[in-house]
Amino acid sequence: MFGIHDFGLFLAAGILLNLTPGPDTVYILGRSIAQGREAGIASALGIGVGSIFHACAAALGLSAILATSALAFGAIKLLGGAYLIFLGIKMVLDRRKHLSLPSNFRRRTTMATFRQGVFTNILNPKVALFFLAFLPQFVDPTSSMKVVAFLALGFAFVTTGTIWCLVLAWFASVFSERLRNNETISQWLNRTAGALFVFLGIRLATTK
Repeated sequence: MFGIHDFGLFLAAGILLNLTPGPDTVYILGRSIAQGREAGIASALGIGVGSIFHACAAALGLSAILATSALAFGAIKLLGGAYLIFLGIKMVLDRRKHLSLPSNFRRRTTMATFRQGVFTNILNPKVALFFLAFLPQFVDPTSSMKVVAFLALGFAFVTTGTIWCLVLAWFASVFSERLRNNETISQWLNRTAGALFVFLGIRLATTK
């Protein structure tokens, strides 16, 4: 269908890849533990939207530009790393004592967390290159519907990945709920998560 072959194998491989811990996993766990279930779920959904962007980019051939242009790859890698470092430093310096926020402020915070998840994923060129390298293996090169095939495979991968990310966010927030109710521990959790984001940003910006 649509020039896709070995779809069962693709799903199995995609699920295994989604289960493998990576920067997105650490980002979601950090948000969930430090800020609770809403922040974790918002981060997971944001990363899912970012992954859809990469799937569409791969389908339209935009990812090929990143694969062949060292300048484009380097620029986006530095932007992504800088963004994670900014988020991490912001969390480390945050002096908020508790997370019991007014409902209107909480909604804005959740939406901001969602947007941050989107940008964190979009600005990671390795995700774009992953889609470019992984998806073509399951598309018939002679098919006249390559774009549709790319999109179908990409959305299937994003769906399984988002489900897994939501599970991670749920359990991580439940596990840490009692800890987050303690103001001192909550502050340290926030700082620890921030330091973790700084580490991820530095690693993304410096790895080749």
